[in-house]
Amino acid sequence: MSVTAPTIAPATTVGAVELTVADLARSLDYYRSAIGLGVLEQAEGRAALGAGGTELLRLVELPGARPAPHNTGLFHFALLVPDRPSLARWLAHAARDRVSLTGASDHVVSEAVYLRDPDYHGIEIYADRPREGWEGRVAQRMTTIPLDVDDLLGELEDPQTEPWEALPDGTTMGHVHLQVADVPQAVAFYRDVLGFDLVAAIGNQAAFLSAGGYHHHVGANTWNSAGASPPLANAAALRRATIVLPDADERDRAAARVADTGIEPESHDEGVLVRDPSQNALLLTAA
Repeated sequence: MSVTAPTIAPATTVGAVELTVADLARSLDYYRSAIGLGVLEQAEGRAALGAGGTELLRLVELPGARPAPHNTGLFHFALLVPDRPSLARWLAHAARDRVSLTGASDHVVSEAVYLRDPDYHGIEIYADRPREGWEGRVAQRMTTIPLDVDDLLGELEDPQTEPWEALPDGTTMGHVHLQVADVPQAVAFYRDVLGFDLVAAIGNQAAFLSAGGYHHHVGANTWNSAGASPPLANAAALRRATIVLPDADERDRAAARVADTGIEPESHDEGVLVRDPSQNALLLTAA
């Protein structure tokens, strides 16, 4: 008898990412001035940041924490701006203000700029290409080629003088890309338990999964972490990513599927915490 694969709600999205940082003041200065996020809340050793009042990032200070780039955890979190001119304005700011970048790519489904914060956490800032050009064909369309920076900046009348103060309203957490110990195990969890669709894969090195036909909400790779274990307790690392389901019933159904595998979810004020096979923490919440 065949078993019907679970399907996560099509309206599922990615929410705020929570990170450990070594120096909160240093991180706040970076995320405000370089990235363009605003501080929404701040308490002793903690801060919430966002754009247009939407929370996108949480920082928790652990003095002396050191980067853990070759362990499982965060590869990068990805801030999705509303349109191509918004990405061009951010890139013009980065060029004027000498924000250090680690890469710039055209993925056909999107255009993206990459960088790292002072704790070596990976960041992507990107804009989607029109959905009709890739929906249903992500595996065939998504690739990596150099970004045509001149063409992108051509969206602006004058990149040297284009006003920029912060990431615009409507910026969201588009996806989160994780480092995992084993990609097939990650697929078995994110597809066969949580119910995301596998939309593209690169052998057993990387997989891209999504809800509702998006190009990806979750990426999983072993490029820097094959066989690695979770970061030590004193690492600057991913604390948790958030998966936002459309309502409490959908959240609870997803959590129940995890429980059925023998992994007991943890109840939190904001939702339910589960862990993937690489022990990456996911907070399941209701919109």
